Amino acid sequence: MDYLAEAEIKHGRICMLAWLGFVVVDLGVRVYPVPAGWEGVSAAGAHDPAAATGAMGQILLFACLLEMLSYIGVSQMLQGSGRKPGYFGFDPLNLYPKTEDKQKEMQLKEIKNGRLAMLAFSGVVTQAVLTGKGFPYL
Repeated sequence: MDYLAEAEIKHGRICMLAWLGFVVVDLGVRVYPVPAGWEGVSAAGAHDPAAATGAMGQILLFACLLEMLSYIGVSQMLQGSGRKPGYFGFDPLNLYPKTEDKQKEMQLKEIKNGRLAMLAFSGVVTQAVLTGKGFPYL
């Protein structure tokens, strides 16, 4: 069950970032300088220009590297190290609660927000493709 919990937390976190990135691009936020051929590209149409310039390969490379590094923690967790699913000890702002009750409450909030983000990202992509318009996709 720890492996499944780890996977759900990871997918939820990725979808939270994906939803934010998708909407921010459709609102017009760009990182300058914009590569040639990327001017005016919406989030729904970004795949082809990104693939043509090699950006998709870079994304795949970095995702693979992060996945390989995260597997070290997952492997230790599955061998009984006591590590909790989704916890990598990275909390530079010291936001993780100290009491066990507050920790469980925070973990439940993250699971619920991750599940909502999975549905929200699916909905945002569907609406963007169906309407052909930017945020709020009406």
